Amino acid sequence: MSKVELNETLRVISERHAVKKYETGLQMPEADLQAILKAASEAPSAWNLQHWKFLVIESEADKQKLLPIAFNQAQVAESCLTIAVLGDLEANRNAVIYNQAVEAGFLKPEIRDALVGQINGAYQNPQVARDSAIMNASLAAQNIMLAARSLGYDTCPMGGFNPDKLAQEFNIPGRYVPVMLISVGKAKEPARPSGRLPLSETVVRGSF
Repeated sequence: MSKVELNETLRVISERHAVKKYETGLQMPEADLQAILKAASEAPSAWNLQHWKFLVIESEADKQKLLPIAFNQAQVAESCLTIAVLGDLEANRNAVIYNQAVEAGFLKPEIRDALVGQINGAYQNPQVARDSAIMNASLAAQNIMLAARSLGYDTCPMGGFNPDKLAQEFNIPGRYVPVMLISVGKAKEPARPSGRLPLSETVVRGSF
């Protein structure tokens, strides 16, 4: 077998599909949840600002509260839990992370100050802040789904929900924009087959 066929990461990616039907009544071990969230936090982000917040919705009461917000998609009630991935509109405030690098001697204070100035300048534009929040939080969302699959769980990313109601019902501060919901659990039924366009239709090499 080739290296590609034996590659565990590629296998996990190929096995990840959106699952709509879940076994009910299952509780995820805390160690598994922490591993999934840790993987999410290790996603790349612009300027290392880590533009995300993860709202874990797992109690039965909260699942029922989420159900109408997610337009009654049953997976939010049947799965072990749902993670609301939020993007940080004020991620420039996270530039304090650079202080660690300065203290460790990896970054000069003047370079840190220059970077912070660039970041705060960019964040004067609300569109930059919003685009960055959504783009970088989406990178973390993919890590959630792949980490879950590697641990034997199934997921379903959902854009079909009312973000304003989500923010209202779960007291989400205005600093965060809801990006997507991800249900996590054990499949009751396999995911529906989904075709993929061939690479010949989606890849351009060199130039259009």
